[in-house]
Amino acid sequence: MKNITYSQGVSRLTLHRHLLLPLTFLIFAGCSSVTVERDSAPDRPVDTSSVPDAVPKAEPRSKYGNPESYVVFGKRYYVMNDNRGFTQQGIASWYGKKFHGRRTSSGETYDMYAMTAAHKTLILPVYVEVTNLGNGKKVVVKVNDRGPFHENRIIDLSYSAATKLDVVAKGTALVKIRVVDPAYTSGQVSEKRGAPVETRSSDGSTEDFYIQVGAFSELDNAENLRRKLNGIGDSLVKISQVVVDNRSLYRVRIGPLSDIKYADRIVQQLIQLDEHHHIVIN
Repeated sequence: MKNITYSQGVSRLTLHRHLLLPLTFLIFAGCSSVTVERDSAPDRPVDTSSVPDAVPKAEPRSKYGNPESYVVFGKRYYVMNDNRGFTQQGIASWYGKKFHGRRTSSGETYDMYAMTAAHKTLILPVYVEVTNLGNGKKVVVKVNDRGPFHENRIIDLSYSAATKLDVVAKGTALVKIRVVDPAYTSGQVSEKRGAPVETRSSDGSTEDFYIQVGAFSELDNAENLRRKLNGIGDSLVKISQVVVDNRSLYRVRIGPLSDIKYADRIVQQLIQLDEHHHIVIN
């Protein structure tokens, strides 16, 4: 496995979120605390209703931002081999003024008024449909950046995309994302712990979600993890079975949950238990 370290002067991780990491940050981050400025919306409200969705089209892989794997804040992320058929359900956040005009992980310039987004593992660039499960609103965005590097988030939306989905006011929202590039018509499922083996809540609710902490081919392994998580609340930690490619996987999930702030507190507990490397929201 390649061990790739970035040293190009791209801005987002210098402010705690981007993939490409300047050498100066690598030096100072090991010394003391790093001051992080807060992100914000434009100084004046902007009408984004007329901003068109991104139009999917075939594009070559970006020369930047697609390593086999990369490390941010001590956690290794693996870029997917294939985006085909990818769907995921979880919590979306957004980024705006702080990064406007800076270079994205793919090399493009971030424009908070464009319909773009950041994802940790999808091949760049790719187009995805994002649905706010709370209100049913949908947009199509171009994913050209890496992030968000928060344990409990799956996608970072541009200011315009987040505004059109009514995400900006609350800061986060439960969403479903789906690759819409016409070249991607079938999917793959990973058996790694924490892989998104299913993207819908088992009760069919669009308001509730689960924190998936592990997915195992052996029930005993799932039971062992469930027992380890008993301190979080026995009634919340559940094992469910799903069949993928004619094989059974046993998922260890926490939920159902409807409060994102409460879910964030649970994630902090998982970090203390050293189970945060396997978290998936679905």
